[in-house]
Amino acid sequence: MTVPALSVQGLTTHFFTRAGVVKAVDGVSFDLAQGEIMGLVGESGSGKTVTGFSLLGLVDPPGRIVEGSIKLNGTELTTLSGSALRARRGREISMIFQDPIATLNPLLTIGQQMQLAIAAHERLGKRAALARCTELLTQVGIPSAEARLRAYPHEFSGGMRQRVAIAIALLHRPAVLVADEPTTALDVSIQAQILLQMRELAAETGTAMIWISHDLAVVSSLATKLAVMYAGKIVEQGPTAALLRDPRHPYTAGLIASLPAMTTPGTPLTQIRGTTPSLLSLPPGCPFAPRCDKQTEACVQKPAMTLDGPRGWRCFHPVGQTAGAPT
Repeated sequence: MTVPALSVQGLTTHFFTRAGVVKAVDGVSFDLAQGEIMGLVGESGSGKTVTGFSLLGLVDPPGRIVEGSIKLNGTELTTLSGSALRARRGREISMIFQDPIATLNPLLTIGQQMQLAIAAHERLGKRAALARCTELLTQVGIPSAEARLRAYPHEFSGGMRQRVAIAIALLHRPAVLVADEPTTALDVSIQAQILLQMRELAAETGTAMIWISHDLAVVSSLATKLAVMYAGKIVEQGPTAALLRDPRHPYTAGLIASLPAMTTPGTPLTQIRGTTPSLLSLPPGCPFAPRCDKQTEACVQKPAMTLDGPRGWRCFHPVGQTAGAPT
């Protein structure tokens, strides 16, 4: 049996604040195969970014992982020491952050920053390191790559800076790459180019990817499977085409219905009523129940994940025909 590139089971991350315990990630589970791209979608505050940070051990106090397992190519990450985890972060599992200008050092050239990233995990001669940097910049679509290594971040456009961030994340050909809304601030044409390049890179390198986004339309064009988060939990997951064609959770159905492409031109966009609940005071039972048109007395209980082949959802009253059994 093939070991997944990444296996996450029951991941739970809490923030212990003076106001109470914020259950940012609550029992998240999924597997990611080599070269597979998974979209992690949901509204702001649903726990997507904290899930990504938890995978790399980047959650700072007062937050911490309180439960669950994260296995990278079969190695448990949650029990590693800080130094052992740092040795894998960037080399075996890497992350692209949302704002590249905040992660690139304005005082160092792109080449210097890329070579520092290489030196953190392996010893390469200057010529070999330069060759790898040039290769990666070319791979992500930056022209005159060798010359651009001598440039500073402010000399690049927003789209080019994001490509540099992607290149740095791919320097060691990691097994897993977590991308936290890396195209949100880019125009549509640049966004489309980067999405195409990421698909090609996953196919060429075998790197598995988690693409975090609030934009269901963008991530559906890239990911082979989707996981929908709400109030710290994955409420539905499955193959992209099947989930978009036949959503089972009312929240997923609401997200799809709110897409402009699903609305007749000139008519108001469909909305999900209400707002996301505070993670400090979640309602009993299903957290989506106060916003759901299908709410009944059964929803005061917490729904378990119902499985139907590769698909799963947490709902007592799923949209469409029901199948499978709670687990």
